[in-house]
Amino acid sequence: MNDENTNWGQSAAGVVLRDGKVLLARHTYGKGAGKLIIPGGYVNSGETPQDALVREYLEETGVTVKPMDIIGIRFNMHDWYVVFRAEYVSGTAVSDNDENSEVLWIDTDEALVRDDVPDLTKKMIESAVSESAGLGQTDYEYSPDTPNYLYRLKTKG
Repeated sequence: MNDENTNWGQSAAGVVLRDGKVLLARHTYGKGAGKLIIPGGYVNSGETPQDALVREYLEETGVTVKPMDIIGIRFNMHDWYVVFRAEYVSGTAVSDNDENSEVLWIDTDEALVRDDVPDLTKKMIESAVSESAGLGQTDYEYSPDTPNYLYRLKTKG
């Protein structure tokens, strides 16, 4: 990670579901050490949260994902953290042997009861598997010079 380029106040993560399973990584440092969490990380300067999510997933798990709906946002006095429901695109899940020690596809029901899955990760898995609408990306006209993203409540159905 290039510390100079890292925006320490912005981070993105994603819940990827496939065949009734969720992709989790066993974190190796900090408060999450030893816990199975949803992959993600800090946004680099000049990078969108969507781009950060795609980059972080590939770096940490070897899996390519596509960000979809926003299913959660956490704010505190120091930073913000946005969580996407993300779609599996390709790749075989493997550990980066740095930020995580293993990457696993785990049955979603099992993940929700495991002691080594933190509450925030459980809440985001619950949001990803729920039938609620979430915040979906919507096209709008603004400026062709810079990327702009609008997420709004999706209609059910």
